[in-house]
Amino acid sequence: MLLNLHVKNIALIDDVEIDFGQGLNILTGETGAGKSLIIDSVNFALGKRMPRDVIREDAEYALCELIFSVDSDDVRQKLEELQIPLEDDQVVMQRKLMKGRNVIRINGETASAAALKELSSVLIDIHGQHEHQSLLYTSKHKEILDSYCGEELLSLLSQTKEKYHEYSQVQKELKEARSSDRDMDKETALAQFEVDEIRNAAVKEGEAETLEAEYRKLSNARRIAEAVEGAHMFTGYEGEAAAGAQVGRALSRLRAVSEYDTGLEGLISELTDIDSLLNDFNRSIAAYESELDTSPESFAAVEERLNTVNHIRTRYGDTVEEINAYLNKQEELLIKYSDYEAYLAGLEKQHDKLREELLLLCSRISEIRSREAAVLAKALKDALVDLNFLDVQFEIAVEGDEEHPGADGYDTVEFLISTNPGQKVRPLKDVASGGELSRIMLALKSVLAEKDSVGTLIFDEIDTGISGRTAQKVSEKLKQLAGRHQVICITHLPQIAAMADDHFEIRKSVHGTTTKTDVLTLDEEASVNELARMMGGAEITESVLASAKEMKKLAKEII
Repeated sequence: MLLNLHVKNIALIDDVEIDFGQGLNILTGETGAGKSLIIDSVNFALGKRMPRDVIREDAEYALCELIFSVDSDDVRQKLEELQIPLEDDQVVMQRKLMKGRNVIRINGETASAAALKELSSVLIDIHGQHEHQSLLYTSKHKEILDSYCGEELLSLLSQTKEKYHEYSQVQKELKEARSSDRDMDKETALAQFEVDEIRNAAVKEGEAETLEAEYRKLSNARRIAEAVEGAHMFTGYEGEAAAGAQVGRALSRLRAVSEYDTGLEGLISELTDIDSLLNDFNRSIAAYESELDTSPESFAAVEERLNTVNHIRTRYGDTVEEINAYLNKQEELLIKYSDYEAYLAGLEKQHDKLREELLLLCSRISEIRSREAAVLAKALKDALVDLNFLDVQFEIAVEGDEEHPGADGYDTVEFLISTNPGQKVRPLKDVASGGELSRIMLALKSVLAEKDSVGTLIFDEIDTGISGRTAQKVSEKLKQLAGRHQVICITHLPQIAAMADDHFEIRKSVHGTTTKTDVLTLDEEASVNELARMMGGAEITESVLASAKEMKKLAKEII
């Protein structure tokens, strides 16, 4: 669950911390006080983009930090996958936005936005303002049903996605193969030319690098020959000034006087070694000089071969592996065109087999969806009755279309509802009002929460378009949901606020020329006063205060 929220330098917020409780956490306040800014800050910490001008004018950075307690195996597994250490069974997610860059840390480790979003998916679920409008789109209905179906369906969907990709590739190839516009003679001739060119070139691994080195050597053969000839002469034994001759003379002189001083033996030994090394070097450089190739014919041959190799690399691939892959592809094309009818028949057989396998997967998916749709519809109907839909009918239609299999099956899914006695169920988008949509979304969240391991649920103004008895029912459903999950809710309705286990007031105040948003943790008395403000407006009378106390008392009696 979410233990702590720390927000700094975001819009009207200077520095705010909130310690959330385990059950139902309620945030209230005047319109424009900054309630939704709190949710925006949470979203920011979880990886959502925010404009850079969100940083307070007098600050250099904006920061949001979330601290979660971890008691879920799903979260521990996700942390292991992301290679993030778990310390004291807590996850600390911090995001810092500066004018030049964006820094994300999870438990002190620098992390990516992708890792942040991936981890947040198992920690928290946020239902933002107007999200219930997504219920108007049938694509959302399939997404909701699939999430309810669980792992059994997810495994099949993964297989189906792979099979559909394979099927689509073969379908595309078959369509091209059947095309009458294809000029096989021209393609065959080109393929044969390319195969012959690659085979004749016979480029070997590492050949290009070897040729380039040889080309550099032959290009500078004359300069190399002159340098080697000079080195041979200067270190040889011919000529008065040659190093070998000079060392020989020095050695003769030392030996001539060595009998007079035994101390010269060491120097003679060292100079003898030098003479030996110089002699060896002279033989080596003489051999190199004799083998040095400076012929124009050799240079021309290397240049021609290098041009051939570079031509092949330019056309067919930079490495031998890439060149051979292209060769295999063109050889397969030649085989295919040599007996095109057999190739086409094989392709059609492969297409039909893949389609059959895809349809079988789609059928299994459809069976699971149809089975779970009935269960989900019943659970949703019961939840809607709890939310003051007194005579409601709710169905989930799952319609399969074998002619159009896709990566997620061949079903269309649509929610159907009737809120009036005797009226047939109709598509949700044709029936439900804004207030009804928000209640349906709450019903969905409460039903899905039974299967969901996510510990924290946030509702930003789930009370849109409702009042009176309906508001009371919504408050009871939120309280019930908070018995199994941590719930954080922004609301304008006193019926919902009265249910709070922890109550926070978002308040905007002016300090000189600066406007700030603060968060106050309300005790029992302050919570009652806030309820009275919500019920009575600017003037809080004794009767309104008494009603607020009564509402708070009744809320405590609800399980």
